[in-house]
Amino acid sequence: MSVPRVLSIAGTDPTGGAGLQADLKAIAAHDGYGMGVVTALVAQNTTGVRAVHLPATTFLREQLDAVSDDVTIDAVKVGMLGTAEVVSTVTSWLAEHRPPVVVVDPVMVATSGDRLLSVDAEAALTDLFAHADLLTPNRAELGVLADLARRTTGAGATADGDAAPDDAALVARTWDVLVLAKGGHDDGPTSDDVLVSPDGSSRVFRGPRIRTANTHGTGCSLSSAIATLTARHGDWELAVGAAKRWLTTALEHADALDVGAGNGPVDHGAATRAALPPVPWTRTWWEDVADVREATLAGEFLRRLADGTLPPPVFDAYLAQDVHYLRTYERHLRTLADRSSGAAATFWRTAADGCAAEARDLHHRRLGDAHADDPVHPVCAGYLAHLQAAADCGSTAVLAAAVLPCFRVYAWVGTRLGVAPEGHPYADWVSAYGDPGFAAASAEATEQVERLAAVATAEERGRMARAHRRSTVWEEAFFRMAL
Repeated sequence: MSVPRVLSIAGTDPTGGAGLQADLKAIAAHDGYGMGVVTALVAQNTTGVRAVHLPATTFLREQLDAVSDDVTIDAVKVGMLGTAEVVSTVTSWLAEHRPPVVVVDPVMVATSGDRLLSVDAEAALTDLFAHADLLTPNRAELGVLADLARRTTGAGATADGDAAPDDAALVARTWDVLVLAKGGHDDGPTSDDVLVSPDGSSRVFRGPRIRTANTHGTGCSLSSAIATLTARHGDWELAVGAAKRWLTTALEHADALDVGAGNGPVDHGAATRAALPPVPWTRTWWEDVADVREATLAGEFLRRLADGTLPPPVFDAYLAQDVHYLRTYERHLRTLADRSSGAAATFWRTAADGCAAEARDLHHRRLGDAHADDPVHPVCAGYLAHLQAAADCGSTAVLAAAVLPCFRVYAWVGTRLGVAPEGHPYADWVSAYGDPGFAAASAEATEQVERLAAVATAEERGRMARAHRRSTVWEEAFFRMAL
């Protein structure tokens, strides 16, 4: 299935809640490829419109031609046009390049109440509607269009106090288009939209009314979503229903965005975010150091350790530095235990005990009393200084992130080295890398750090990420050190 290529022809909103910026977000939220042609540069925010600058219509036409000369367009959403001359320019282009789907959101009045279409441009819309499939006016705009239709057809005014369905039917019949009469400006517990056909038939799309003042750009967003979904599904009713459900979710999460002091925007990404599993912070950090990990595994030390050709004196020198490292590493694990509580404290304390046992047993069995007086190598000293800096920074989370790569890199190396064959000179060491118990400890350490990252501020998470990255670099250097 190809990705719908959707062109928005609209004005801008520098705060991103309405206009072209909102259109592109809505298109992307429905897996479309969004393109944009600017009709007006609007200095606006959530409290209102300050100024509007209209580029020359010759430049507008050049933008439109630049797209259509090169790209196949599956759907077009038309938004703010502003003046009769702009309307005529877009109409002329549509007459020459009629995409399969054309949705017109007749932007006349902003949510803030500011007028965005000149009076003389209203009459020019009648020619534009001849090239449209669907109109998506709000309640006030529908009334204006109905008056325009009456002047066009000579029909009388409607006496009904709630004239929206009749108005929509009149507009649909007058210009042979579908009309979506939106219920966002109504009262009551529901916000129901009615899709009206030129033959007078209709379908109601019901939805809950979301109590929020953050409705900036709802019309832009809904119309762009419908255009994208129609290009995908080939059915207007499917598209309207799906777009309405998406917009309801976007409205439900709008307040949490906390954008602007006035009528803020909807959350275009809420539905997508809810559908996707969260990406763990620690997974992002792990992927960030993929090149360092691969360099570690490809290094001469591990290659020769794996195939058994590593000279024993080189391995013994490495073990001597590992003893220096583990004694200090144990202390940092106990610091984490002291700074934690409950299951976290138990885990870090158990890990510290395991670290002490490894330094005492496995290393001693290999080294005996040899290398006991080996000085700390500069690489080992640098790694330990890095860990000490993490311990001294005042953040338990940063220290936890700094000690994590020792778990993760060793466990990962174990999965890559596999099982040593019988008679391998370093079989016990290779087995230690791949020990299932150590793999489980590495997974638990990762989970403990993930919990800390989840409640950290962005600034602290940044320090955690850098500590994790730097420790991974030191791990690679530690293997290189012996050679």
